[in-house]
Amino acid sequence: MGLTKQYLRYVASAVFGVIGSQKANIAFVTLRGGEKGRYVAVAACEHVFIWDVRKAEKVLILQGNKHEVTFLCPSPDGIHIAVGYEDGAVRIFSLLNGESNVSFSGHKSAVTVIHYDTLGARLVTGSKDTDVIVWDIINECGLYRLKGHKDVITQALFLTDKNLLVTSSKDSFVKWWDLDTQHCFKTMVGHRSEVWGMVLLNEESRLLTGSADSELRAWDISYLQEEKAEGEPKQKKGKTLLDDDDDGGDHEEGLDESPEDRILSCKKAGSLLREARDRVVSLTTDARARVIACHGSDSVLELFTVLSEQEVQRKMVKKLKKAKKKAAKAQDGAGEEAAEPVVEKQLKDEILRLTNIKASAKIRWVDCLSCAGGELKVALLLQNNTVETYSLKTSDKTPAANKTARLTLGGHRTDARTLAFSSDNLAILSASGDTVKVWNRSTLQVIRTMACEYALCSLFVPGDRQIILGTKSGKLQLFELASGSLLETVDAHVGALWSLCLAPDQRGIVTGGADKTVKFWEFELIKAEETGQKRLTVKHSRTLQLDEDVLCVKFSPDHRLLAVSLLDCTVKIFYTDTLKVVLHHRSLNLSFSNQDSTLIATGSADRNVKIWGLDFGDCHRSMFAHDDSVMFLQFVPKTHLFFTAGKDKKIKQWDADKFEHIQTLEGHHREVWCLAISPNGDHVVSSSHDKSLRLWERTREPIILEEEREMEREAEFEESMAKGDEPVVSVYDFLNFMSLNLFCNTYLAERIMEALELYREEARKMEEHKYACENAGKQLPPPKPNPILVAFGNISVSRKAELEVSLLVLPFPYVPELLTLFNSYIQQGLEVELVCRCLFFLLRIHFGQISSNQMLLSVIDELRTNTIAKVGDIRDVLGFNSAGLQFLQREIESKENVMFFAEATGQLEQKKKKRRKRERAILTIA
Repeated sequence: MGLTKQYLRYVASAVFGVIGSQKANIAFVTLRGGEKGRYVAVAACEHVFIWDVRKAEKVLILQGNKHEVTFLCPSPDGIHIAVGYEDGAVRIFSLLNGESNVSFSGHKSAVTVIHYDTLGARLVTGSKDTDVIVWDIINECGLYRLKGHKDVITQALFLTDKNLLVTSSKDSFVKWWDLDTQHCFKTMVGHRSEVWGMVLLNEESRLLTGSADSELRAWDISYLQEEKAEGEPKQKKGKTLLDDDDDGGDHEEGLDESPEDRILSCKKAGSLLREARDRVVSLTTDARARVIACHGSDSVLELFTVLSEQEVQRKMVKKLKKAKKKAAKAQDGAGEEAAEPVVEKQLKDEILRLTNIKASAKIRWVDCLSCAGGELKVALLLQNNTVETYSLKTSDKTPAANKTARLTLGGHRTDARTLAFSSDNLAILSASGDTVKVWNRSTLQVIRTMACEYALCSLFVPGDRQIILGTKSGKLQLFELASGSLLETVDAHVGALWSLCLAPDQRGIVTGGADKTVKFWEFELIKAEETGQKRLTVKHSRTLQLDEDVLCVKFSPDHRLLAVSLLDCTVKIFYTDTLKVVLHHRSLNLSFSNQDSTLIATGSADRNVKIWGLDFGDCHRSMFAHDDSVMFLQFVPKTHLFFTAGKDKKIKQWDADKFEHIQTLEGHHREVWCLAISPNGDHVVSSSHDKSLRLWERTREPIILEEEREMEREAEFEESMAKGDEPVVSVYDFLNFMSLNLFCNTYLAERIMEALELYREEARKMEEHKYACENAGKQLPPPKPNPILVAFGNISVSRKAELEVSLLVLPFPYVPELLTLFNSYIQQGLEVELVCRCLFFLLRIHFGQISSNQMLLSVIDELRTNTIAKVGDIRDVLGFNSAGLQFLQREIESKENVMFFAEATGQLEQKKKKRRKRERAILTIA
C-alpha cells in the first residue's frame, strides 16, 4: 500500500479591518462602572466589538459562531447585552467577562429587533419571520409567541407599568398586545406604507412612528381603565372616547365598548415634518425619552427635544398672553368688545427641533445617551465602516454638536481589492479605493495608513521597504513604508492597471492594463532632488501589444514563461525573452505552480477551475469550483496546492495533482474579492465585500478527505433541517442510485430475483427432504446443493453484498417474499444491520403498496416486534462492551498515569451528538 498524501488544515485565526458591520445597530454600553458614553458596541460580522471611543481601541470581543449579528440591545443594568443573529438565535453576553451563558432559539430567520423590559427580566424579539417572541431571561425559556404581523418586525416595545406590548412592522400596521392573554387587542392602520421606527414619549402617553415619507406621526394614548373608578358601572356610549381616526366607520348609539377600548384608545395628535424626503432608516430616543433622533438614508441626523409638562404650560401661558395682547389691540382699533382668545395646544408646542448633525458619510444607525449637566452624546455608525461620536448641550438656546471621536484607523472606507504579504511573512498590505494600509500580522494593528488612488493590485518591493500599487487610472504608485510617503507616481497605462507581478529575479515587474498592453519595468535607484539621497523608481523597458484588455499577468517561477489573461476569456503563454506565443487557453484568473513551473491553474466567471500542463498545453482536469464566479486563484508556495476565492462567499483549497477538493474555508458573509498567501504558506489573508479581512492559519492537524466530505454533508443536512426543509428520502436515494449505470442496476436486480428463486427452490428441497425423512423414519442424506451455490463457495444466499443497491429497481411482486425472508433473518440474528437497512429502504420506497396490502399486515407486525427486540439486544451488547472498555481504559490510565485517545474521544462525542440530533430531527419529521 502506497503512502497517502497528507494535507494540513487551515483554520480561522482572526477577523480585522471591520469597525462596524451595517446589518446591526450601534449601542452605548458601560464597562466595569466606567464613564458613560465612552464605550460603544457594534457588530463585526459574526462577532461584537466593544470600542473605547476615547482611545480608539478595541477593549472586548464577544465571540460569535458563524452567523452574522443583526441586532444589539444592552440590558437596563448595563451588565449584559443581548445579541440577535441572522439564523434567528439570540445570545446574552456578560460585559464583565465576555462570556455567553444564555441563548434562545425560536425564530426561523434573522432577528430584527430586541428590547428588554424595565426590570431586565423579560426580552422581546422580532424577526423577519414576522413572529414576536417574549422570553423569560431568569428561567431561560420562552413565554409566548405572538403571531399577527404579515411582514418583517421593525420595532417592539414594552410598556413600563402595564403588561402590554406594542409592535410595528413593514406591513404598515402597529399592533397592541395584552401579555396577560397573549392576544392583539388593537391594530393601528393609519400608515399607508411600512412603519420603520417607533418610540414612546411623555411617560408612554404618546407614540411617535416613522414611515416611508417625511412625516413623523404622533398618537395620543389614553389608558381608559385608569380613568374609571373602582366599582363604576360600565356605561353605554354613543362614540368611544378618542377613537382612532383611521379605524373607519362610525359606532352606533347604545353599543357597549369594544374590548380594545376597555384597555386604551389612540388618537392621532399630528405630525412632525422631517427635512429629509426619504424613509426613516432609524428612530430612537435617549433613556428618558427627552431627545428624539432620526435620520434617513443621507448623512444628516435630525434631533428633536420633547418638552416637559411644566415647560409646555409655561409656553402656553406666554402664547395666551400674546394672543390677548393681539386681541386687545384689535378691540381698540375696532371699538367693539372681542371674545376671549382661545389658544390650542399643538404638537409643535410640545416637540421642538433641536439641531441637525452633518456626518462625514451616510448614516446607517444612531444611538443617544443623556449624561449629567444636560449633555447629550450621540454615536453614529456610518455606511463607510466608520463610527463617529458627537456631544452637545441640550440646555443651550442654539446647541451646536461637537465631534468628539472618529474611529477610522482600524479599517478601510471601501472594500479592499488587493492584498499582499511581505517576504518575511510579518506584514500584510491591503489597499482600497482611497487608502493603503500595512498591518502587523501577529498583532493585527495598523502600522501605516497612506492615501492613494483606487488600488487594483499591489506588491512589496524586495526588501519590504517600499510597496507598489496599480490603480484604476492606470498609474503605478510607489510608497516608502518608513516615512509613509508617496515616492513617485508613474503613468503606466491609459486605462485601468488590472495586474502586476514581480519578476522571479526580483529586478523588475510586469504590468497589464485596459489599454491592451503588457509592460515590463526594471527597478532603478535615482538621486532624489529634494533630499539628495537615492530612492527607488521603475524604468519602462519593453511593451507587448495585444488585441484585448489585459486582466492578469503572471511569471512562471523559472522566469521562462509569461501568462497573460485577456478580456475575451483567453490565456496566452509567451516566452519571456522573445515574447512569442507558446500556448493558448480560455480563462480569466490564473496562477503558476511555484514548485516546478509545470502546471498552471485558471479560474473564470463560468465557476470552473481548469488545470493545464505546460509541457504539451493539455487540460489535465476541469473542476466545478464555486457556485458563483471565481474571483481569485493562487498556488501555495513550493506545492501543487492552490486556493480559490469566489463570489459564493467561500474559499476553497485544491490539489492540482490529484484534482481533489481538500477543504472549504467559510466565514465571509459577502463576495470574496481577493486573497494572499504568505511565502511560507502558513497564513492566508482574504478580503470581502463585508469590509472584513480574515486571517487563516495552517495548523498541524491532518485532513482526512473522507471525513471532510462527511462533515460537509452533515453540515448541509443540519442547515436544511434548520430551515425546516423535510428530507425526501426516496427521491434522494433515487438520484443517488441512478447515478450508477442503468444496466448495472438492472443486472443487480436480476441477481436478487435469481437469489429469491434459488432460495425458494432450496427451501422446497429442504421441505421435501424433511417430509421424506419423517416418512422413512430415519435420517436420509441431504439433497445436493445448487451448482450456483457450489460455484460461489457454498455461501448463504443472505450474504449477497449488493442487496441494497439493487432494491430500487426490484419489482414489487418479489417484495412480500423478501420481507418474509428478512423476518426469518432477523429472528436468526443474521446480518441484522444490513437487513434493517434494506428493510427500511423497502418500506420507504413501497410504503403505499405495503400499507394497503392486508396480507402483509401480520408480516410487518412480526418485523416490528422482532426488529425492536433484536436491535435492543445488539445495543445492550455494544453498551456492555463499551462500559467494559471504558473500565479497562480508566484502570490503565490510573496505573500508567497516561491519557488514551483524548482527542479522538472528543471528536467521537461531537459526531455522536450530531448523529443523535439528526436522528431526532428525522423522527420528528416522521
